[in-house]
Amino acid sequence: MPVIDAHCDTLTVLGVQNRKLGVESAQGHLDLPRLKKGGIDVQFFAVFVSPDAVKTPAEYTWEIIDLFHEEMAANQGEIEKITCYAELRKVLDLGKKGAVLTIEGGEALHGKIELLHEYYQSGVRGLTLTWNGRNELGDGVGMGAAAAGLTSFGRMVVQEMSRLGMMVDVSHLSSPGFWDVIKEVKTPVMASHSNCWSICNHPRNLTDRQIRAIAGSGGVIGVTYVPQFIHDTVPNLERLLDHIDHLYKVGGIACIGLGSDFDGIDQLPEALDSAQRAVPNIKKGLLQRKYSQDELDKILGDNWLRLFKEVCG
Repeated sequence: MPVIDAHCDTLTVLGVQNRKLGVESAQGHLDLPRLKKGGIDVQFFAVFVSPDAVKTPAEYTWEIIDLFHEEMAANQGEIEKITCYAELRKVLDLGKKGAVLTIEGGEALHGKIELLHEYYQSGVRGLTLTWNGRNELGDGVGMGAAAAGLTSFGRMVVQEMSRLGMMVDVSHLSSPGFWDVIKEVKTPVMASHSNCWSICNHPRNLTDRQIRAIAGSGGVIGVTYVPQFIHDTVPNLERLLDHIDHLYKVGGIACIGLGSDFDGIDQLPEALDSAQRAVPNIKKGLLQRKYSQDELDKILGDNWLRLFKEVCG
């Protein structure tokens, strides 16, 4: 089975760090050479709509989408954009890497459903509805106890995403918004980069009730390597594996995937600090914990493959 990572912010730092996707760098966490060395077959690339961006969210989003397509063209012999399961299989059969384009932050829509359609036509296949704050779709976890759920526009968006074949991502979403998504969306729901609140009670992590709801939808949760979401004092590989154990116990093997958040944070735990190192170390750790090969395949890629096929076609 292919190895799939459901979240990185590499697109949004390439220009800032003067990097190219096809050139190995000592900066950041991910580039094409390191994807190869780490055995990652399919990478989801997010366009992170930063609240600090100088341009409007849509202008910035299109700029990064253009950059994505430029990088795909520059490295077309080694990596290709994929928008459906048939394309994914074809790319992997050719021995290439696959790239799935997503957007992190519903601000990119500017309250216009037409923009969702335009992003879909450009190849976007997933949307993280909010970051930590509030936008036209709803409230993020950063709004705290006062957070509301999805707006009427937010409900319209997730319904249209389901119709189009786009993955609805609840990472960063407020608790009321999360439960609104569960009510509105009939396709499997994803949390691209979140861990377990029961192990590390950071507001970005998921409660057991939320884990069961995602699993019940046929969805997948990408365990993330962000230290603050792993453990409040000892964020290392072993503690990340504890999150995988907990997801297995609460939601079952079919709800577990990887969602690194490479290039979305400056410093990661040593064993997880690059696309070259993370997956081999996670695989070794899971084998030491007596996970079977079938279970390993599901965690490392098969669960995301199933969700992508069911949602995106």
